[in-house]
Amino acid sequence: MTNSPIVDDLVRASAVMGGMIDRIAGDQWTAPTPCTEWSVRDVVSHLVEVNLVFVAMFEEGPMPDRAADCLGADPAGAHRRSAAALLAAAVLPEALERSSSSWVDVAAGAVRLQWRVADLIVHGWDLAQATGVAAEWPDYLVEQSLAFARAQLPAPSRAGRFADPQPIRDDAPALERLVAFTGLPVPWTP
Repeated sequence: MTNSPIVDDLVRASAVMGGMIDRIAGDQWTAPTPCTEWSVRDVVSHLVEVNLVFVAMFEEGPMPDRAADCLGADPAGAHRRSAAALLAAAVLPEALERSSSSWVDVAAGAVRLQWRVADLIVHGWDLAQATGVAAEWPDYLVEQSLAFARAQLPAPSRAGRFADPQPIRDDAPALERLVAFTGLPVPWTP
């Protein structure tokens, strides 16, 4: 592992997500997901695109062409390559301390990685719902992501980023509470 707990968390979350994507069957790529406008392929494309955007931020390089097909004929391979590139960029000197701006905010690299981990977990749930491919997220990582999202997303700042939180039992599993907090209905029915 690394000297940084958040990079270690990203390594774990990326490994879980990569394992899920590797198990998506060929006929599942067009299946609908809880992200109502996205198919399974669209969710994976989003994951790869965000990895590449973060690489550009950490390397202080040009942003990727968001209109380009970043998956090609090998979505799982594209995800593996983008996850590896993100991990390499995250350990560059000062990458975690340096702030960068996006259409959403200005944030330090470490905060961006916390969002990345939470995003991987939420979209892992999306993919599991759409494909039936299960994932074993470390409990501490889910709890940590839920606490982080709650602290970072007060109601007025959600606009354009997430839908309103959905109703969920207080004693529901942390993963379901995280997903509901980000605006997705639990349970989800295609």
